[in-house]
Amino acid sequence: MYPIKRNRRLRTNEAIRSLVRETVISPNDFLVPLFIVEGKGLKEEIASMPNYFRFSLDLLEAEVKSLWKLGLKSVLLFVKVPDNLKDNKGTEALNPNGLMQRAIKTVKNVCPDMLVMTDVALDPYSSFGHDGIIENGIIVNDDTVEVLAEMSLSHALAGANFVAPSDMMDGRILAIRETLEDEGFTDTGIMSYSAKYASAFYGPFRDALDSAPTAIKDVPKDKKTYQMDYANRFEALRETEMDIDEGADIVMVKPGLCYLDIVREIKNEVDVPVAVYQVSGEYSMLKAAAEKGWLDHDAVMMEQITAIKRAGADVIASYFAKDVVKLIS
Repeated sequence: MYPIKRNRRLRTNEAIRSLVRETVISPNDFLVPLFIVEGKGLKEEIASMPNYFRFSLDLLEAEVKSLWKLGLKSVLLFVKVPDNLKDNKGTEALNPNGLMQRAIKTVKNVCPDMLVMTDVALDPYSSFGHDGIIENGIIVNDDTVEVLAEMSLSHALAGANFVAPSDMMDGRILAIRETLEDEGFTDTGIMSYSAKYASAFYGPFRDALDSAPTAIKDVPKDKKTYQMDYANRFEALRETEMDIDEGADIVMVKPGLCYLDIVREIKNEVDVPVAVYQVSGEYSMLKAAAEKGWLDHDAVMMEQITAIKRAGADVIASYFAKDVVKLIS
């Protein structure tokens, strides 16, 4: 007796596979990370991130227009701060005419409808490469949070739609939310890096911003005292629920592929959008393997992106965004 149900009927050809596909990728899924550098006429390829670049503000304009034309409507800004402007307290982060503040204005001037999110953390501004202020060899939480709240306000004043605290300090979401509310920025959103793990996948990103932790005496050599232990699962739920209670509008899991179980766990528990950051190491691994001819770049890229969305991501921050959109269009 032949089976009544033959599941392969729904896989017979591309037309039927497309018709019943559960997870569909579109430009609306993506948040595009952009690296900004001081200078003019600069489009610097990042050595450890092939075909990804740092832009000076004048060339940022063209890049933003290109993204918008592709249907990519949201960007996440990061800045590479000159060494002479770095210190232990991230003073330059509060400069109203700093690189981040000017980058926000540049994007908004050239494309007013582009959604601008901004990185909020001290590591690009820190002479030690850490996300917080260091005292006696310890990353101090509360003093750091005060600076993060001021930084967020500075970004809002410059025109940011969302601030994205990536530091993992305790209580920073509430401090940022209260500061924004007190200053009248009730519509400025917060995308919190709620479950950010102490991962080895961040190396190329730190090359891009020259923001790796400094290995010197009395300075922690890594970020394990504030970023999460990658062995932990339920801690991610606690962190995420606390951030939502403190006022986060979107929560994020970072990195991506190795943490899809965490993405699904959080998606099942919360009622706010969930973002995933497919980080620099994930990008660079595929680029390197494809360059060697070991993997089909586009096929693996699409499989990875689809897996991230299938796991529950509402927003995907990815260095592949332009490649994906060009491919699917």
